[in-house]
Amino acid sequence: MSAVKVSKKVLRKWEKLPGKNTFCCDGRVMMARQKGVFYLTLFLIVGTCALFFAFECPYLAVHLSPAIPVFAIVLFFFVMATLLRTSFSDPGVLPRALPDEATFIEMEIEAANGNVPAGQRPPPRIRNVQINNQIVKLKYCYTCKIFRPPRASHCGICDNCVERFDHHCPWVGNCVGKRNYRYFYLFTLSLSLLTIYIFTFDIVHVVLRSVDSGFVNTLKDTPGTVLEVVVCFFTLWSVVGLTGFHTYLVSLNQTTNEDIKGSWSGKNRVQNPYSHRNIMKNCCEVLCGPMHPSALDRRGELIELALAPVPIPASKNNKENPQTTKTTAPLIPSEHTPDDVKSSIAPETEGDVKEKLSPLENKPPPSELPTPPPADPAETTAVLEEAF
Repeated sequence: MSAVKVSKKVLRKWEKLPGKNTFCCDGRVMMARQKGVFYLTLFLIVGTCALFFAFECPYLAVHLSPAIPVFAIVLFFFVMATLLRTSFSDPGVLPRALPDEATFIEMEIEAANGNVPAGQRPPPRIRNVQINNQIVKLKYCYTCKIFRPPRASHCGICDNCVERFDHHCPWVGNCVGKRNYRYFYLFTLSLSLLTIYIFTFDIVHVVLRSVDSGFVNTLKDTPGTVLEVVVCFFTLWSVVGLTGFHTYLVSLNQTTNEDIKGSWSGKNRVQNPYSHRNIMKNCCEVLCGPMHPSALDRRGELIELALAPVPIPASKNNKENPQTTKTTAPLIPSEHTPDDVKSSIAPETEGDVKEKLSPLENKPPPSELPTPPPADPAETTAVLEEAF
C-alpha cells in the first residue's frame, strides 16, 4: 500500500523565468549567458590601471603632484561602479504573457482579421497608437506573446523583449535598455576620460624620464609604460568614438536600434515623436529621468506543490495472523444446497434439529388436548340467581 504526500516548496520567481539569462545572489544579479567578453573588459580595465598605479603613479606623485594618483583612483572606482551597475541590472525586460492572456490575445487577433482563406498569408499583427499626434506601430512578438510597447524590441541573444531597447553589448555582458542606459552612457564617458588620463600621463612619464636617461633607455627601464601606451592607443579611438556616438543619440532622444533601422529618418521621413526639439531637455529626460521599477519581480516568492507516493509498511501482527474468512454450509439444506453438502449435514437435520426446536413447536395438536366435563344445569341456575 502507498499514500500520496503533498510537499510544498517555496521558490523565487527568477528560478522559473524564461529567456537566456543567468542570475546570481538570489536573483539580485541578472546577466546574459555569454559573459566571456565581459571578463575581457574587466581584465583590460583592471590590468591597465594596475600597471599605471605600479609604475607611473609613484614617479608622478613625487615629481609632479600627489593629486595625480588620487584622481586616477577616484576615476577608476567610478568606471568600475558604472560597469557593474550596467552589467548586473535588469535592462527593462518585459514579462511574457501568461497562457490565458496569450489565448485571449490570439482570439482578439483572429476576430479582428477574420477568416483567412487557405494558402493566403495572414495580415501582420500590428496595432497603432498615437504619441504626440503621430501614429506609432506596435508589433506583436511571437515568442513573448505580447504586443511590444513603443521603442521595445526582442533581443535574440537574451531571448527577451526589452523596453526602450538600445542594443545588446557583449562588452558589458547584458542588454542596454530603459533601466540601465544612463549607467552605460556614464560608463563609456568615464572610461574615455580614464583612458585619456592614463595615456596622457604615460607620455608625460616617458618624457620626464627621457630628459635624464634618454628615450631608448627609458623604454627599456619601463616596459609596463610601453604596454599601457599600446593598449590605450588602440582602445582610445573605439571608446571615445562610442561615447561621441551615444552623446549624439542622447541629444536627439534616440536609440541605437532606431538609428540603425532609420525609424525617424530616410525613406519614412517621420519625425521622432519622443524628441523635445531641445538638446538639454532630451539629455535631462534620458540621463536624469525617474528610475522605473523592474517589471519582473525576480525575488518574489513562488509556491510549488509536489505529489510523491509514500509506501506504508505492513505491521507484524498482520503478517503473523492474517485474517481469513470461512464460509459455512447452512444447517438446513435447501433446494439450492449442493448434493455433497447435503450428505455432510444430513445426520444433523434428522436427529439434532428436533432437539433444537422450541417448546412451542413440541406442543400436541388441538385434537389431542383433554376436553373439560359438561357443567350441571342446576348449579348454573343457582349462580345466576345469586348474581341478580
